[in-house]
Amino acid sequence: MVRAYVQEHVYKHPWERVTSASWRKFTDPENKRILSHILEVDTLNWKLDRESGKLYTTRAVTVHAPGPWFIRKIIGQDICHCVESTVVDAQTQSMQLTSRNISLQKFIEVEEKIRYNPHPENPSEWTLCQQETSIRIKPLSALASMAEKIEQRCVEKFLHNSAKGREVMERICKYLEAESRGITL
Repeated sequence: MVRAYVQEHVYKHPWERVTSASWRKFTDPENKRILSHILEVDTLNWKLDRESGKLYTTRAVTVHAPGPWFIRKIIGQDICHCVESTVVDAQTQSMQLTSRNISLQKFIEVEEKIRYNPHPENPSEWTLCQQETSIRIKPLSALASMAEKIEQRCVEKFLHNSAKGREVMERICKYLEAESRGITL
């Protein structure tokens, strides 16, 4: 079974500021406490396509393995490695991120897609964030009956972490706004 959810959030900040905050989300030292599930983020490659003007990046993200602690004990891993692919099109003001786990795939498959676009009602001042996440626990022979409960627990954890991520993004956007006005926080 696959658990999927969709979330939308409106940042009352312009697209340029929100996408700048997205790049800083994991690197800002103040966020280590809030985003404690993120252990490491490394840029693997980036490419700017001169013809289209699009920026393509790939980052490796290491996180605490999702799910209840006893499942992590059973599978023998506390961390999960993920790959995040991003496409930024400044001309159309679109930023799309897709993240997938590359470890623990025998047990769980997670895919997260996030899109940042100018909000249709106020495109110069607001940004619409649309997030789609799917989580699939692969049946573990001895734990097959628990797969659905584990998926639900993972969804709850991802929802909680998404809220923390939005909190961080809002703080960085406010910092960038103050910075653009010459005010220090």
